[in-house]
Amino acid sequence: MSADSPLITSLRTAVSAAPQDVPLRLHLAQLLLDAGHIDAAVAEVAVALQHAPGDAQARELMGRAMGVPPAPQAPAAPVPQAPAGPRGFDWKAAEDQVGDAVPPRFVEAPLAEDGSGDPGDAEAWDVEDTAAPGAVRLADVGGMQDVKDRLEAAFLAPLRNPELRKLYGKSLRGGLLLYGPPGCGKTFIARAVAGELGASFLSVSVNDVLDMWIGNSERNMHEVFETARRQAPCVVFLDELDALGGKRSRTQSSGMRNTVNQLLTELDGVDAAANEGVFVLAATNVPWDVDIALRRPGRFDRTLLVLPPDAPAREAILRYHLRERPIENVDLGKLAKATDGLSGADLAHICEGAAETALLDSARTGTVRMIGMKDLLGAVKQTVPSADPWFASARNVAMYANEGGTYDDLVAYLKKKRKL
Repeated sequence: MSADSPLITSLRTAVSAAPQDVPLRLHLAQLLLDAGHIDAAVAEVAVALQHAPGDAQARELMGRAMGVPPAPQAPAAPVPQAPAGPRGFDWKAAEDQVGDAVPPRFVEAPLAEDGSGDPGDAEAWDVEDTAAPGAVRLADVGGMQDVKDRLEAAFLAPLRNPELRKLYGKSLRGGLLLYGPPGCGKTFIARAVAGELGASFLSVSVNDVLDMWIGNSERNMHEVFETARRQAPCVVFLDELDALGGKRSRTQSSGMRNTVNQLLTELDGVDAAANEGVFVLAATNVPWDVDIALRRPGRFDRTLLVLPPDAPAREAILRYHLRERPIENVDLGKLAKATDGLSGADLAHICEGAAETALLDSARTGTVRMIGMKDLLGAVKQTVPSADPWFASARNVAMYANEGGTYDDLVAYLKKKRKL
């Protein structure tokens, strides 16, 4: 088919009349590509991607036009049967083994025909199976060796060695609180810890628990832990702990205070026989806003500071975000050095910005080009470290509210970076 065939000419006219019609433009690009008019096809796909950056068909067409082989499709994994055992594991989230895993969230409990239903059933919460192939492990966390060492000493080693734990009288009571600036991978690390343990992973946010009706928030909090007990071994990850367990002295809401009280009650039972195999991790950007009762021994008595990624981690993050993009002559080591102090979210934004620059340039010139160091370094210059405001606030806490050495790691980092 020639570039001036009646069908292509008609489609060009239709696209001109409806320039934002992405499916129509992609149909035209498909015909041009099949006819061997690669440059014209790429130009149409580039415009489509401006309107719909995440469109899968557009990305696939661009890859074909540039000679990039399609990604191999993973074979469908069989849905595992529930293993026999005293706890009757449900492994409700076995479908997460197929395709991209979706962060678990609270879903409506199925109701019986008579309208009854028990949110405490395993059906009420989506629990990830981190024992499945491809689950995240600490080895998947690039760099950050200090964080891994602290996790090993404070949390993982005692769990992996029950005989030594019994010999030394090491208690598993209490949880681990991850804190630090936003966008530095606290949730990813928590999921990796669950993967190391081969445990189920239940992620809970403030939206999953809080409810406008009196008593429902406390009930939701209780059902979180009930589900974890049914799915044990299970890591319960409480995101935004400052919202779920904020200082009760600062709130006028009796419902919020009751929710914190319920969380305290659940934490106190973590090491009871009925709760064996339930491990609690939490994350917050502002640990100084967490209720003091949650920080006492037996609850969240261990803290771990998660800082912006170090050079090896930055290189790994950049490699991950550039892995499916057309790049050439990119020195990741040099780029990692140029991004010191940036968070993982900042690095993802840099890769997105560089791709956008190359895409717009290709659309403007009609010739597709690769993403180069100039694009990436240009994006670096335009990116303001998102963690700076957090450090500005944390500096005051480190200077004037470091009772008991809780934030000694933060003080050491600020001094190292000459921020204190």
